[in-house]
Amino acid sequence: MNSRQSHINQIERWANFVRNNPTTWKKAHTQFINALFQKNEEVIQRILKTPHGKEKIIELYNIKNIEGYSWLK
Repeated sequence: MNSRQSHINQIERWANFVRNNPTTWKKAHTQFINALFQKNEEVIQRILKTPHGKEKIIELYNIKNIEGYSWLK
């Protein structure tokens, strides 16, 4: 199975889950999205603790407006 077909299968499984669980899917989705944001924050904090961590974050996220990120100054 190629990656495109795998992606389509994942979408179909999610659509079926939403259709079959109209009152519970939002909680599962919210937990998943929140976990992604939490993991991202944990990774950023670990990178910031490394030598030149701020510079690494700026490069990783291609940040051009450092003034908009007071924690990177």
